[in-house]
Amino acid sequence: MPVSPCGASCLTEPAPAVALMRRVLRLCAAITVVLGALLLAPLLFVFGRRVRDRMVRAVFAGVLRAFGVRLVVHGGADLRRSPAGRGALVVNNHISWLDIVAVNAVRPMRALAKKEIANWPVLGGLVSRAGSIFLDRERLSTLPATMAELAAALRGGSLVNVTPEGTTWCGLGSGRFTTAAFQAAIDGGVPVRPVALRYRLADGRETPEPAFIGPESLIDSVRRVARLRGLVLEVFVCPEIAPGRAADRRELAALAQSAVDAALGRHRVLAFPALEMAVPGSGLVAQPARTANSGPGSAKSGSGTANSGPGSANSGSGTAKSGAGSVRSGGRVRAR
Repeated sequence: MPVSPCGASCLTEPAPAVALMRRVLRLCAAITVVLGALLLAPLLFVFGRRVRDRMVRAVFAGVLRAFGVRLVVHGGADLRRSPAGRGALVVNNHISWLDIVAVNAVRPMRALAKKEIANWPVLGGLVSRAGSIFLDRERLSTLPATMAELAAALRGGSLVNVTPEGTTWCGLGSGRFTTAAFQAAIDGGVPVRPVALRYRLADGRETPEPAFIGPESLIDSVRRVARLRGLVLEVFVCPEIAPGRAADRRELAALAQSAVDAALGRHRVLAFPALEMAVPGSGLVAQPARTANSGPGSAKSGSGTANSGPGSANSGSGTAKSGAGSVRSGGRVRAR
């Protein structure tokens, strides 16, 4: 299972906050948007694909606006205009439950999600109606069948969003892409479209505040996002990786991760045998104080449309956060 050392200790610097009344209004606005989407969902099938996509994009963009999040998209015009029936595996780094909101605000698509999400109140119905493919993280013997279902969906012309890190990170640190979903792209004969996400404040500082990490519940994370002032969510849509460019799924995963790292201006150094740390900045000497922290984590994983169960677990194939981390010493990042 992929593991992440990120936790509450990543959230060490205070971020600008709005007043209590503004937070309450934001939460009320977000609830209104979601409930309105539920009421409109049966009508979506009446409209054609283009109208339906515009409506769904408006819903997800409305959620971002409700929380005061400014969405900035770099590139992706071809993704928004791609014709129906052209499948692709869309992969991104995984930080927050806002990730899937941002991706679908760019282009609505299906997702690979943990099966528990289907039982969530309100959101579970939306996720299921969106055609999500559900992964049973407690029974990994079902993984081959799930990947076969994913390959069939891709082959059938669906865009499917997957977060291959398998767990959420604070954004200042990131994990290595797992390879299973990339085999589905190879089997389906479709391209891979890497997407890089970054959260920053209005003054340009990158912030881990929106991250869904550690033992916190989804409600805790939502409340923290509602509190933030001037949050900017940047989406970098990278060029697609054509079928056949990689020799196997490991090379394909490495190509996708390199594209995400390049879009974010990051260099990758080895921190653990099965875990890598993405260091922000232009060199190996960085600011790792909040990128890897010791202390036990909780069950988190991440791929799909939303990140957490109604209390504690993020979606996807990974389940546990480790207490291992990395520290800065003498200007270098080293394993601890």
